[in-house]
Amino acid sequence: MKLSKEFLQKIAPTGKLRASINLGNPILANKDAVSGLPVGVSIDLANGFAQRLGLDIELVVFDSAGKSVEAVTNNQADIGFFAIDPLRGEGISFTAPYVLIEGAYLVKENSPLQNNEQVDAKSNRVVVGKGSAYDLYLTREIKSAEIVRAPTSPTVVKVFLEGDYEVAAGVRQQLESDASKTTGLRLLPGRFMVIQQAMGLPKSYGPEALRALKEYVEEMKSSGFVARSLERHGIQGASVAPSE
Repeated sequence: MKLSKEFLQKIAPTGKLRASINLGNPILANKDAVSGLPVGVSIDLANGFAQRLGLDIELVVFDSAGKSVEAVTNNQADIGFFAIDPLRGEGISFTAPYVLIEGAYLVKENSPLQNNEQVDAKSNRVVVGKGSAYDLYLTREIKSAEIVRAPTSPTVVKVFLEGDYEVAAGVRQQLESDASKTTGLRLLPGRFMVIQQAMGLPKSYGPEALRALKEYVEEMKSSGFVARSLERHGIQGASVAPSE
């Protein structure tokens, strides 16, 4: 990929491609059990884009989506991996989604709640990860229930149990994993939202940088790269987003 020095300076002003990685979403990134290094589809995509640009990669790792969003919005990272959301779009330009993920609710086994429609009631308190896609979405959509914000998405179930709250909301796979470690929990059937996970960069980087990132994402979907990455990392419950 032949790119001008001016373009590379714009998309990677430090000389390295700084990729903001959110470890709060296990679908996208985790720490390797042996090396302790970040692994996952977002790391694979970040490395691939850096190679395409002919640049070294620098992973800027966070434990929550909110911190990752802030880094890219404030030009402390050049690219990131986010759920598309209009509030985040004020400072970040998004590609089309590369992965679709389900958002689900978790309740206690003895809860009277049987479906997603019953959650939005004054008697319910819903725990979400602060600044996560679920937080942003439910803040707009929930009318009656109270939203309780855990520090990060991986701590949602811990806060839910310790606070004796009525509902936990998050990535279906994360909730299923947490529920398997604790008796007396169950997921409500279905999903309350589908999260569109996309790549993004600071809005100030302009249309040329966004176009290059969009083209890269579409190629990675159509070539099977994203599907192979999900399979290699053992990710279930996430699907490759349709081509644009």
